[in-house]
Amino acid sequence: MRTGSEPTTARSPLRLRFWLSVWGLIWAAGGTALFTLSDHPGWAAACGVLLLITAVDLALVLHHIHQGPHWQPGRDIPPYEPDHGNPRRPRPQR
Repeated sequence: MRTGSEPTTARSPLRLRFWLSVWGLIWAAGGTALFTLSDHPGWAAACGVLLLITAVDLALVLHHIHQGPHWQPGRDIPPYEPDHGNPRRPRPQR
């Protein structure tokens, strides 16, 4: 369903980001192990740093997924209506 306000009501593709993080975690762990065994410490360190970054990203993605439908709405939840502001908001009384 398109509302015409997609830039402000866009949904984050957290499931895709989760699987890409898992894929990157596997490759970074494999690269760290292989470069360590083949005596290439520079490349092993680079893969280790990448492994750490990927693990932090995966933790953040899991945190957002577990926060529920406000952060990761399902297919049955319609897009949120953007906040257009209220130009006629009454002024607070002094």
